[in-house]
Amino acid sequence: MTRIGIIGSAGRMGNALQAAVAAAGHEFAGGVDKGGDPLALAQASDVLVDFSTPGALEFNLDAAIHAGRPIVIGTTGLEERHHWLIDSAAVSIPVLQTGNTSLGVTLLAHLVQEAASRLGEDWDIEIVETHHRMKVDAPSGTALLLGEAAAKGRGVHLADEAVRGRDGITGARKAGTIGFAALRGGSVAGDHSVHFLADNERLTFSHLAENRGIFAKGAIRAAEWIIGRDPGRYTMPEVLGL
Repeated sequence: MTRIGIIGSAGRMGNALQAAVAAAGHEFAGGVDKGGDPLALAQASDVLVDFSTPGALEFNLDAAIHAGRPIVIGTTGLEERHHWLIDSAAVSIPVLQTGNTSLGVTLLAHLVQEAASRLGEDWDIEIVETHHRMKVDAPSGTALLLGEAAAKGRGVHLADEAVRGRDGITGARKAGTIGFAALRGGSVAGDHSVHFLADNERLTFSHLAENRGIFAKGAIRAAEWIIGRDPGRYTMPEVLGL
């Protein structure tokens, strides 16, 4: 039985993770939230799952490093500095970071990359995402993950091609760009569509999350997979063998 510690355990996602730990037959080693001690939790766990905040990431990584424990990071809203911290931690411990732990989204990203690699720039790429009214970051981590998949398929950098938040007189669409649109409202757990639009035809890949349980289930699958791995930075596609 694996002891799984949850960072960010008090919220709705934390509750879903605790349920997923029990459903998978593992032991809930405990949880911490703001003001808690992640090092004590890490020492009591075989693996950590972090769904907290970007501001807490550095402390959580330090705790995992000092305890020598692998960590799965599902926190979204990460910036360049946070990815540098993850890369640094991955020298010492196994780290799996993803914008979405859903197994379905993981496969979706794979399909988006494949489509982008085979369709030319005459196929415009637009990513549309919808989330509940309480979500604080946009575009969502999942939308950015899908954008990265599309950019990788085309052999470009997303930072160079992303277009966000169109408003006013924007001019004609530039070929090769990857557009994002974010909708917020209600209690939507997560709805993502990637549109490939050409003259006279359109191809759409979509994923609809009905509740947070799918993210929790995927996170626990990732936690099971990462135990015993060598230090390094890992991704959800590796969990599925993609």
